[in-house]
Amino acid sequence: MFIAAAALLFIAGAHAADAKGTVRVQQDDGSVQVYDNVTIRIIGDHALTITTADGKGTLLIERAACSYAGALLVCLPYSMSLEQNGTSKLLDFQRGTTYFNFTSEKQPLPLSSTTVPPNGVLFAMNTKIGTYVAVSGTIDERKK
Repeated sequence: MFIAAAALLFIAGAHAADAKGTVRVQQDDGSVQVYDNVTIRIIGDHALTITTADGKGTLLIERAACSYAGALLVCLPYSMSLEQNGTSKLLDFQRGTTYFNFTSEKQPLPLSSTTVPPNGVLFAMNTKIGTYVAVSGTIDERKK
């Protein structure tokens, strides 16, 4: 992301009843904030949105290179934007990976003891200024 404040603004918000995701932000100074009840949506074949519980901020991942590793779809994003207050800004991130599990059973990450829940997603990225953002949860909606 372009600044740590943008990450914090995107994930701050009130609780939503149906959201099943969690965002964890670790700043380069070691401070950590955890935000629950984000909404995770897949739109079409190429977009992932992660929206705050209050609906005021959305992280949009529109472009990624994807392939399967076993039952998991693994995507390396190369275009992300933050939509907030009626504006959209491209994010300046260093690297990120998204794992999707579209099966009805937990699936292990390659070379890890971590699992992705059924209908689940794990996402992690590092910003160029040292902020680490991780998202985990189940997909709330999938639109074709």
